[in-house]
Amino acid sequence: MARVMERSACLLLLLFLVVAVVEAGPHKAKKVKCQDKRYPTCYHKDLYCPNTCLRTCAVDCATCQPFCPTTPPPPPPPSHTPVHKQKKVKCDDKKFPTCYHKDLYCPVSCPRTCVVDCAKCQPVCSVTPSPPLPSPPTPSSPPPPTPSPSPSTPTTTPSSPPSPSPKTAKCRLRNYPQCYGMEHTCPVNCPNNCEVDCDTCKPVCDCIKAGGVCEDPRFVGADGITFYFHGQKDKDFCLVSDSNIHINAHFIGRRNENMKRDFTWVQSLGILFDNHKLYIGAKKTATWDDAIDRLALVFDDEPIFLPDGEGTKWQPIEAPDTSITRTGHTNTVEIEVRGNFKIKATVVPITEKDSKIHSYGITQDDCFAHLDLSFKFYGLSGHVNGVLGQTYASNYVSRVKMGVVMPVLGGEEKFSSSTLFTADCAVARFTGELAGPENFEYAKLDCASGMDGRGVVCKR
Repeated sequence: MARVMERSACLLLLLFLVVAVVEAGPHKAKKVKCQDKRYPTCYHKDLYCPNTCLRTCAVDCATCQPFCPTTPPPPPPPSHTPVHKQKKVKCDDKKFPTCYHKDLYCPVSCPRTCVVDCAKCQPVCSVTPSPPLPSPPTPSSPPPPTPSPSPSTPTTTPSSPPSPSPKTAKCRLRNYPQCYGMEHTCPVNCPNNCEVDCDTCKPVCDCIKAGGVCEDPRFVGADGITFYFHGQKDKDFCLVSDSNIHINAHFIGRRNENMKRDFTWVQSLGILFDNHKLYIGAKKTATWDDAIDRLALVFDDEPIFLPDGEGTKWQPIEAPDTSITRTGHTNTVEIEVRGNFKIKATVVPITEKDSKIHSYGITQDDCFAHLDLSFKFYGLSGHVNGVLGQTYASNYVSRVKMGVVMPVLGGEEKFSSSTLFTADCAVARFTGELAGPENFEYAKLDCASGMDGRGVVCKR
């Protein structure tokens, strides 16, 4: 009887070992699926883990392939996460009949917050404002001047930012196929601010065209005559004032002890049109890096977040004729209010070379980042005024002394404004309503750059 019991025990032990060996065999490959509805061709498709990770793989929905993660896969999103239905939107601008009131749907990346680009008849994600941008400066009185070192004390001027590499520009008009999209390097005399003349397919400097405002402010009037207006540092001056546009500029600068005036540059603009106000400014920076955006934009007291990248565009829903578009990866934009004006603005520093040539005395704590500007106007009346605007008036006669090296235009008193967004200079004409152009001969000029409007490359 004992022998029978021993044999039974041995058989049970042998059976247990066989079962254990079978269960320890190779694992069956785990079935996995893509859970992202943005990839409909792969969503919920049955896939199986590879041999190298039979039970721990994940799915790359973009390629629709299982892969072995180097780290444990993250937990799947909660099953109750809501999926937003795409919002239906329409173009409400009757100027685009092929798109007007056509049903469109928001992209997956912004299913509830898109707007319609009527020109392209496509829905685009509207940009939400970012919180940390500074409010536009509206000083009622200038801050105390920065103390300069005593002439008797020897000082060493710290190095200023080196000259940035020249920028590039492209022809953006599709009706010039032989030149459209070709990249050109800006000329040496304007390495930071140029555009391509699509007719000649060559880069030209913005600052030498009518409507240019650059450097220690150098203006090019509608008559093509160049003049300087120095103003005063930490003060605001009216550049253009008409019935439905008023542009003030805030000047920054440094005092030269050997001169009776300040070195000045345009740091920001305060623009009034209709019932809106728009701020564009250069942020203060010590060390210049062209890859870092130094633009500040504010529309109706709300900061604008405009992602880096050429072609990035922002349009407010409440003012669909207004747009801001990056014309470079950083630091340069084009602002347009259809039928009223177009402004190209570029943030540039004072370089070490500039400082040495002109004895600006720029220090390491501030490279005096400022705006180089180019203006185009589409609806000015014959009574427009302002430092630049007066040159577009129907009765304008230039007071600039011809033949001098630096022709200076005075008039600080009549062009001075109390704040950046106040239309209270002595020549102010702003009412917020478009009076209409009175000089149609200039309003309809078709200039060599291919852009309509007074003050591009057209001269009287």
